[in-house]
Amino acid sequence: MHDPSGASAPRIPLRRSFYERGTVRVAKDLLGKLLVRRLGATVLEGMIVEVEAYRGNDDPASHAYGGITTRNRVMFGQPGHAYVYFTYGMHYCLNVTAEPIGQPGAVLIRAVQPSSGIDRMMKQRATKRIKDLANGPAKLTQAFNITKALNSYDLTTGGKLFIREGDNPEPMHIVSTSRIGIRVGLEKPWRFLIQDNPHVSRQ
Repeated sequence: MHDPSGASAPRIPLRRSFYERGTVRVAKDLLGKLLVRRLGATVLEGMIVEVEAYRGNDDPASHAYGGITTRNRVMFGQPGHAYVYFTYGMHYCLNVTAEPIGQPGAVLIRAVQPSSGIDRMMKQRATKRIKDLANGPAKLTQAFNITKALNSYDLTTGGKLFIREGDNPEPMHIVSTSRIGIRVGLEKPWRFLIQDNPHVSRQ
């Protein structure tokens, strides 16, 4: 059962050591975890069901492929931070940084299955269809009110935005595919999703 009011109390965020590992491993392990967004007294939550891993100089699809810039600087910094960027002139995308400091890596959160604060998400997305609330990277940032203001935010503090352990003890079947919306690096099967989950993004 979901909590439509979003009044459930947030729990302990994942520790930084979770994010200090290799980007691909972190990406897989994020599936089933809960994304938490605090908006005043309201708490929005959803289970991460689809992600994509992006590394550094061995990944031509990564923002970090050409080296450090003003835009991608957070990818080279401390793991466990939000990397939020604006794309196509209209959408925000949420990534979480991985790897040790100086080694770029980030995981794009592509889709979330909403569980708490759904009424608030519906207002922010202007839709009543739960499956359409966060089944895509731009949709989930709109549903969770995630903007560039949260770029570089420390996800380990338990503040406005963090990720915690999931509540679902059932085993997941994880599928890997090529990443979506890129023209290079297609040979890397670094998109991971929970098979048959109805909240995975459309292709």
